[in-house]
This record gives sequence, C-alpha cells and structure tokens, in this order.
Amino acid sequence: MKSSYLYVLGCVMLLSACNSPKQVDTKYTASIPNVKEKVEEFTKFELNADISILSDNQKKMLPLLFDAAQIMDDLFWKQAWGDKASLFSKVEDEYIKQYLKINYGPWERLNGNNSFIKGIGEKPAGAQFYPADMTKEEFDALEDDSKNGLYTIIVRDNQGKLKVVPYHVAYAEELSKVASLLNKAAALADDAGFKDYLQKRAVALMDGEYFESDLAWMSMKSNKIDFVVGPIENYEDALYGAKTSFEAYILIKDLEWSEKLTHFASLLPELQKGLPVDAKYKAEVPGSDSDLGAYDVVYYGGDCNAGSKTIAINLPNDPKVHLQKGSRKLQLKNSMRAKFDKILMPISELLIVEEQQEHVSFDAFFQNTMFHEVAHGLGVKNTLDGTGTVREALKETSTAIEEGKADILGLYMVDMLTQMNELGEDQVLMDNYVTFMAGLFRSIRFGASSSHGKANMIRFNYFKEKQAFTKDESGKYKVDFDKMREAMIDLSGEILVMQGDGDYAKAQKMIKEMGFIQPELQADLDKIAAAGIPRDIVFEQGAHMLGL
Repeated sequence: MKSSYLYVLGCVMLLSACNSPKQVDTKYTASIPNVKEKVEEFTKFELNADISILSDNQKKMLPLLFDAAQIMDDLFWKQAWGDKASLFSKVEDEYIKQYLKINYGPWERLNGNNSFIKGIGEKPAGAQFYPADMTKEEFDALEDDSKNGLYTIIVRDNQGKLKVVPYHVAYAEELSKVASLLNKAAALADDAGFKDYLQKRAVALMDGEYFESDLAWMSMKSNKIDFVVGPIENYEDALYGAKTSFEAYILIKDLEWSEKLTHFASLLPELQKGLPVDAKYKAEVPGSDSDLGAYDVVYYGGDCNAGSKTIAINLPNDPKVHLQKGSRKLQLKNSMRAKFDKILMPISELLIVEEQQEHVSFDAFFQNTMFHEVAHGLGVKNTLDGTGTVREALKETSTAIEEGKADILGLYMVDMLTQMNELGEDQVLMDNYVTFMAGLFRSIRFGASSSHGKANMIRFNYFKEKQAFTKDESGKYKVDFDKMREAMIDLSGEILVMQGDGDYAKAQKMIKEMGFIQPELQADLDKIAAAGIPRDIVFEQGAHMLGL
C-alpha cells in the first residue's frame, strides 16, 4: 500500500511540476481593459427544478451527487490549468476572479483562447494532459500503446523521459472520493437501473474501464434523476484530440416532454438508411435502443460548464456502445429555454428580416438541438478501409468535423422526418431553416477556436458560398428555402464521405478554408455586442437552489 501511495503521489507531483504553465509570484492583473464588460456578457440564470416528484430517498441522494459533481469540477480545473488555489491567491480584482471562473483559467474560451492575464502566455494546446515542453518527435518515439488512451496523461519521470499515467492513478485521491459517494447514492436508489449504473461507474472511475458502466447508463429508462459523471469529452485536448475531460451533470427528468420524444429514438436505423450518400457510407447499423428525453439541469460541473454552456447531451462517445446499444440524447430544457429567450430571440430581431421572424420559434430551436444530438449516432464510426475509427483517422480535426456533421445532418433529419409525416405541416421546415440561421449567429459568437466554433464557421461560409441566404440593404438576412435545402444536402454528403474515407487532408483543408470569421460577419457580431445581447449564460447553482 505504501509503495502504491508513493507512486501516485510522485505522479501527481510530476504532473503539477511538468505540465503546469509557468507562474509568477506577483499579483495577477488584467491584460485587457474591459473585464467587467466581458463578465456582464454572461447573463445569470438560476438552475432549479420541481423536485416534488422525487421520493424521500431520491432527495437524500441529491446532496451526494452535488458533492461528487464538485469534485469533477475541481479535477477539470487541474486538467485545464493546474493549481486553482494558487491562481486565485494572486488575483485581487473580483471581476477577474469571476472571469477566471467562467473560463476555468486565464484564457478566453469564446475569444480564441486569448490570455486576459498579464504575464501568462498562450494556452498550451495539450492543456495539462502533456508536458508543456513535449515535442511531437518525443511523443511519437514513446513506446507505450496507451499513450493515445482516452484516460491517460503524459508526464516526465525523474530522468525527464515521457511516461504514461492512467487517470485513476494520477487522480486517485479525488476519484476514490467520488466512487465512495456514488456507492452511497446507489444505496438510496429506488430505480434498479440507476443503482446498477452508479455502482458500475464507481468501479470504472477506479480502474479506468468505462464500457460496462456506459452500457449500464444506456439501459436506464425510468429513473427520474440522472447523473452524468466522469472523463467524457475530448475538446480540451487541442493537441491530439485524445484525452478526455472530467465533467458532471445532475439532471431531473421532465416526464411530459420526454414522453413526446421517445418515438424518435426508434427511427434511427431508418434515418441511417435515408442519408444522402452511397450505401457504403451508411452500412453500419446504429443501435435502436437509444433514449431521447428532456431534462431540467440542476448542476453543471467541469468541462460542460467552461465557457459556453451545453444545452443537449449525446452520450456515450464510445463507438462500440453506439453500435451495440445506440446512444442517449438528453435535451436540457431549462438551459435551452434560457438561451432562446435571452439570446436567440433578440439576435433574430436584430439580424433576420421582419417577414421571416415569425419562423423563429422555440419548438424549432428545440428540434435543431435535438436532431443535432440524434445525428451524432448516424454515419459511420469506423473508416471504410478498416484501418480504425474516424476519430483516429481525422486526428485533431475529428471533433470539429463531427460537430459539423451533427449540425448539418440534424437539419437534414428534420427534412426526412417531415417527409415521413412525423413533424406535422410543411412550415416546420421553414421554421427550422430560419431558426437554424438565427442560431448560427448565437453560436458563432463563441468564436472559432473551439470545435463547435470551427463547425459553425464552416457551415456559415458554406451557406454563403451556396447563396442559401441573402442580405438586404438594412443588413438583415433572408433564408432562400430551396438553396438552403440544396446546400444542407450537399454539405451533409461531403462530411459523411470525408469521415468514411478518413480523409484527414480534406478535413484540414475544409477547416483552413472555411473555419474562420470573415470581416463582414464580424461586423454583424459587433452589432450584436453593441446591442447588449448576452453572449451566453452563467449559472447560479447548487443544492441550496433546490432547498436542500
């Protein structure tokens, strides 16, 4: 036990010493003049929900989940920056502190990851997953099959050589606490499926094997509380797109809305057949055991809370789970409504022609978001030449291309479902097109540095090139229905083929040529900012918001 403890301690010390950005002893000050304005671009929103539907045991369980989620939040700070306490001890200005919390570090996530603290340079592309001074040649020469693992970090040993350390070793102390909390919560679980998931997730956090707990999470159908927890998305690793970040969501199921959505999950195999590509690019059959539901979020922690806030979840990410069981698509209704009311509607009034503003609706925004998540389960997960996964083939471009696929293919789903008489009258299509266009301006404001940002820009520039919209003399946009539909189908096909072929060069070319903000669009974004429309939301959250 002692030698194991020393090994863990040594790994943590190495991680702290070798991977953290260089820090100074003086107090930190802002390198930009308008930190207060930056903070105020995020409008506050209270995360709460009706917990009267929960049993006494479920209400007792919630504080345990809040504690576990807070640990995930702290772990993400380690991955994104390093020593959070040391950083905040060197800051006196309250607005700088608030902006640090929004960004989980001193780099503006919605502004190209530019540093807003004097003396702190560029954000390391590999965050804290790799030593800051590691070269590509060093990494390529490292002979360890787990170096590209989703749940490992790279550190330097005592001789300065690279070594691989699993998450459950590097973060052993924190993960053991989370595992204990999950087991205590499992003891209070009324739902057998949720109990099984919590227990298996506790084991996974301690041994780094997540497949069984992912399958258990997929099997849950009737639980009123949901808890997404662990190392999940790989957006933070901009170096290789390999390492996953810690995060947590605590969710309360909206039973009425979820009932409306269950039907769409069963249509995945049929939707796959209708994709606008040759049969070989849709030969994989997605699992039909997918769950499509609506939830109110009561806590965001870690990666999902950094910068822009997620309004829908499509998990697990493991392609083996997708093929066997599908995925669960969770629509975060309260956060979605906040963004629609506080951000999307004011933007549409500013930038969409008056005669098309009637087509901007919450139902269409909900559908845009929902089918984005559905679309993640479509296409192929493995390249056609059999050499590996699409993620491995497309390397660091994979997440931007995948988000781009989900965005455009989600719109294509609306077209298909309308033809299948699943969504009602034809106006649904125009509502989705115009709301989708207005939504682009909302999401483009997140910048082009993230995977979602690059995907947004590719889509906007592609639509512009195909004349899917026009701009009048007043500077407002009008959607051309026929050209928008044609561009949507063409872009859907291009991305699906790119993924199936594992065409890394084409992915790089698309991002380089289209994944940026042009001056004319920047002027529109400046207009939105000048109108005082919030950039995103920031949460007031915690157990106390539920009266616990």
